[in-house]
Amino acid sequence: MAKRNIAPITFSIIIFVLSIIGYFLIHNYFKMQEVDGGTTFIEQVAENEDRDFKSIIRLAENSVVQIEAYDKRSEATTGSGFLFNEKGDILTNAHVIENSEYIYVRTANAHIYPAAIVNYSDETDVAVLRVPQLAGETFLPLEKEKFAETGDEVIALGSPHGFQNTVTLGIISGTERNFSLEGYTYENIYQISAPITYGNSGGPLINRDNGFIIGMNSVGSEDGTIGFSIPIIEIIDDVEKWSASIHNEDLEFPLTEDILQFDEEELREDANYLVDYYFEGIQIRDFISSYALLGNELQDEMSYSEFREIYVHTTSIDFDIQDTVILDDQMAETIAKVSLEQKLPNKDDMEKLEYEYTFTISYENDQVKIIDYSYNKQ
Repeated sequence: MAKRNIAPITFSIIIFVLSIIGYFLIHNYFKMQEVDGGTTFIEQVAENEDRDFKSIIRLAENSVVQIEAYDKRSEATTGSGFLFNEKGDILTNAHVIENSEYIYVRTANAHIYPAAIVNYSDETDVAVLRVPQLAGETFLPLEKEKFAETGDEVIALGSPHGFQNTVTLGIISGTERNFSLEGYTYENIYQISAPITYGNSGGPLINRDNGFIIGMNSVGSEDGTIGFSIPIIEIIDDVEKWSASIHNEDLEFPLTEDILQFDEEELREDANYLVDYYFEGIQIRDFISSYALLGNELQDEMSYSEFREIYVHTTSIDFDIQDTVILDDQMAETIAKVSLEQKLPNKDDMEKLEYEYTFTISYENDQVKIIDYSYNKQ
C-alpha cells in the first residue's frame, strides 16, 4: 500500500520545488530589469488633456472679438462678443451696444472692422452684430441641445478693462438663477465661479471638456468673484432667426475711414524691436524668451525643443536689421543679416555661417509676434 503512494508524492514534491524555483527566477528577472523612465500612461493622458485645453483656448481666441460701441458724444462702451456662424455674425449683450451710433470690433490679430446691428432684444440682453469681413472664419460650436449642470468645468473669455482675450476658469456653481437688472430680465441663467467684470460682457462661456460654447457671459458681481451667463439653449432660436432674416445690403455699417488711423511708424518700430529682442535672446542663450516671440501657428509647427536645437550649438551671433517694409495696416516684413559661429557636434572646430533672415511680423491678441520667418544661407 505504501509503495503505491510513492510516485504521486514524489511528483507533487517535484512540482512544488519547481514552482519555488520559478517564482525566484521570475522575481529576480524583473528586479534586474531597468525601470523605464519614459512617459507613463497617466502622464500621457495629462499631456493630451493639457494640449486639448490649449487648443480650445486658441480656437476660442480667434473667434472672440472686442467690441467698441460709440455714442453720440463719441464715448465708447467696451465689451466682448464671439462669432457663431459662417456669415460673420457676432453674439453679444444688448447692453454693450445700446444707444450706440457706430460700432467697431477688434479681432485677436488687432484688425479693426465696422459692425452693424442685425437685431437685439431690450428685454433679454441679447444682440447680434454682423461683420462681413469675418464671414467664413472659424468659430466654436454652440451647445444647442442640453443645459450645463452644476459642477461642470468652464472657461470664460472676454476683454475685462480692455485686456483682450483674458481667460478665466471656474465651474457652473448654480443653475436656473432669475433676476432683473437695469431693465433686463435674466431667467434660467448659469451662475459661474469664473470672475466676470467690466469688458467681459458678451464673451463666451465654454465647456472645458468638449470646447462647445454653452453660454454668453453677461453679469458680474460688484466684487468680481462670481458671474452669470445666459445659456445658449435659451436664446439660440431668436438669434438664428435674426441672422437668417437679414442681408448685408439691408444693414448700415460705419464708414471705414472713421476707424482709428493706423500708425505705420509704430508698427515699424515694434517690428524692429521684436527682431532685435529675438536675436538678443539667442545671443545670451535665453532660448525660451526668443521662442515666446513666435506666433501660435509657428509654435504649433515647432516645439521648443526643436527650436532650441537650431541654436544650441551657437557660440556667438551678430545681426544687423537691414529694412522693415509695411505690408498692410497690421503686418510688416523685416530683413536682417546674421553672422554666427557654431561649434560642430563632437568636434573642437568652429563653423562660421552667414544668413539673411526674413521675418513676417503681425499682431496676436494685441501683441506683436513673429508669425512666419525664413532664412537663406549667404
